[in-house]
Amino acid sequence: MTSTTELGTSGSSAILSQDIEEIASLFTVTPTDSPTPDDERVAKLDSPKFGTVFSDHMARISWRRDDGWIHRRVEKYGPLQLDPATAVLHYGQEVFEGMKAYRHADGTVWTFRPEENAARLSRSAHRLALPALPVDDFIAACAVLVRTDIAWVPDAPDSSLYLRPFMFASEPFLGVRPADEVEFLVIASPSGAYFSGGVKPVSIWVDAEYHRAGPGGTGAAKCGGNYAASLLPQSEAATKGFDQVCFLDGGSNTYLEELGGMNVFLVMADGSVHTPELTGSILEGVTRSSILRLAADHGRDVVERRIPLTELVDGLRNGQVSEVFACGTAAVVTPVGRLAGETFDATVGTGEPGDLTMTIRRELTDIQYGRAADRHGWMRRLA
Repeated sequence: MTSTTELGTSGSSAILSQDIEEIASLFTVTPTDSPTPDDERVAKLDSPKFGTVFSDHMARISWRRDDGWIHRRVEKYGPLQLDPATAVLHYGQEVFEGMKAYRHADGTVWTFRPEENAARLSRSAHRLALPALPVDDFIAACAVLVRTDIAWVPDAPDSSLYLRPFMFASEPFLGVRPADEVEFLVIASPSGAYFSGGVKPVSIWVDAEYHRAGPGGTGAAKCGGNYAASLLPQSEAATKGFDQVCFLDGGSNTYLEELGGMNVFLVMADGSVHTPELTGSILEGVTRSSILRLAADHGRDVVERRIPLTELVDGLRNGQVSEVFACGTAAVVTPVGRLAGETFDATVGTGEPGDLTMTIRRELTDIQYGRAADRHGWMRRLA
């Protein structure tokens, strides 16, 4: 692959490779016949409601078993026409990703480690018996959509244009087999700051009854079924007064795994950083891997291992665990102030965000928004 690089004002890394730009040029862009009026769009960007407001267009690529990936296009955002027998509605054959486009101070628009999201989508697709979308196609689709709807990228502090690439079995049939027709789309939703009133610790209920995924299941894939499985325990945790739910492993009901949509980290009293190892039932988060790198940059010992719940509870009580935080694309880094379950209720440290938690959060968001040098070459310029 031939690539072209340029150093941005923030020290950010490469613009998109020539190969990706060539694929981007293959997309047919059909502008919407009913664009959102400028004043209405501005009003929506002033107070973005994540996941409920969407930009004017969507990127799309079709797949047919005999033809491969075809019909690259950007078209008007709107309802999909699906046959009642469409496979995904009956057998759940779908996967998705979550990422963001960030407007930097100079007006350029960047995204964070898209190659990792593309690679994870391919791993998820393999587990769900869906076709692998080439990395370059994935990034090109995101880039063309952002360029088409660049006016939808907000510029308020800590805001972004959330990108949702997804793939589903679109063939109309009733039968348990991999589909012969698949659609890949990217849609975009402007998003404001996750913590609009400042970063606040969340409370976590550790669920010992339900499991997000089991051994040999789809836990390592980013698919809707895993999130559907988390909804009931999340709802029950909310009735108990907790913000999030954390799951234990499905094999022994002993070890920490992850939250409904975020990975979890512990900071120990000796300064080391620990996180549950990837055992096949935990999603390999892009934010997770970035934090592991940043923590190592700070000279911290980074440990990926199986973490018994009993060890965590004891560590909170005796001071061996000083900080707990969760991470994901939407919130980036979320401090945890309280953990509880059927047999325990413990405060994390003083109940306030920990020093390393906030340092890592600030460092990661500064890279994403171009306020700090991109020393690991994680950022890609889209427009």
